[in-house]
Amino acid sequence: MNLWQSVRLAWRELGRNKMRTGLTMLGVIIGVSAVITMVALGAGAGAKVTASIASLGTNLLTVMPGNPKIRFGGPFAGGQVTTLTDDDAKAIARHFPQSVLAVAPQARGGVTVKLGDKTWQTQLLGTSPAYRTVNNSPVERGRFISENDVGGRLKVAVLGPTVVSQLLGSDSADPVGLSVQINRVPFLVIGVLKTKGAGGFGQDQDDTVIVPVSTALRRVFNRTHLSSIGVEATSRGSMDLATEQISRLLRERHHILPPYDDNDDFAVRSQTSLMEALQTATGTMTNLLAGIAVVSLIVGGIGIMNIMLVSVSERTREIGLRKAVGATNRDIRLQFLIESCVIAGVGGLVGVGLGALAANLLGRAFQTDALITPQSVIASVGVAAATGLFFGIYPAQKAAQLSPIEALRYE
Repeated sequence: MNLWQSVRLAWRELGRNKMRTGLTMLGVIIGVSAVITMVALGAGAGAKVTASIASLGTNLLTVMPGNPKIRFGGPFAGGQVTTLTDDDAKAIARHFPQSVLAVAPQARGGVTVKLGDKTWQTQLLGTSPAYRTVNNSPVERGRFISENDVGGRLKVAVLGPTVVSQLLGSDSADPVGLSVQINRVPFLVIGVLKTKGAGGFGQDQDDTVIVPVSTALRRVFNRTHLSSIGVEATSRGSMDLATEQISRLLRERHHILPPYDDNDDFAVRSQTSLMEALQTATGTMTNLLAGIAVVSLIVGGIGIMNIMLVSVSERTREIGLRKAVGATNRDIRLQFLIESCVIAGVGGLVGVGLGALAANLLGRAFQTDALITPQSVIASVGVAAATGLFFGIYPAQKAAQLSPIEALRYE
């Protein structure tokens, strides 16, 4: 009996018990669809984070106050860390023109913006004109803040599209020239940022107000320290040099004694290292979810083995009759292996379709992209077929080893 005949015979036998065959496939379908869904959502989230970070530039350095190794502070510490000042940012820009292209001091905090009878809670960013290029924040209408605005501590503001939409009812409205109150301080709107959408961590990048850093520190927040300093290196190749130079300068300005890594009251992070860390984290999470989903494939494989053992018992006389008329052990073994592979293969294909559908639906629900790659599809179907083959070996071997005489006498 050739392979094609074995496939036709296996398909016919499976068709005789459609309900049982369908229920057996269900475990494989659930397993494959779960793998496809988890991998697609994980890959989509990773790609979105990478694209969001890359959009800011690959030669961006961020100087954060505090040190993760020190208990009192760190880049993600809950308390206020006051180790960076606007003078630090000016010193970095002044000392390293060869390796540093632009420096943008940043002071952040929550504020209430009011226009007429409309109010909105948002994030205020005090910065300098360099922020526009350092963090890739172009203006759609009006203008960005200038050096004169910073030097004169002028009360001018550039609004994000989300803030415009909340205050005027539409992000296409033009607020340039209007006066808004930020924490009860009047500001003149001079521009509107171009829409950027959600960031890599899901935050709305358009929900922001930008004002001169001097105005933010003195007239809004009433403080002297910065939240961070954005530094654009001249090239990717100069990032290591810029990091070393900035660290050395800040240690000297802050009177830090060795050992430096442990005693530093700041941390310099590159966009590249952040991207690599996030890619590793999302990759690990995706692999973990996919590994959990593979467990359901194994459960489905056990279901295939159980059903094939039942099939062997039900068809014992058929096996004996086929052996009596010349079928070899190889023919019997091949028939049952093909049946288990057909169950797993068809279940895998159906699972791919359902997984793609579920990934797209969940992606829309969570406002993220579902990235279905050919590698994940091929791997899922391949694993499903391998599962069917692996768990079909024992039933097939058991069927092939039946004695023709004993099989024919079986009731």
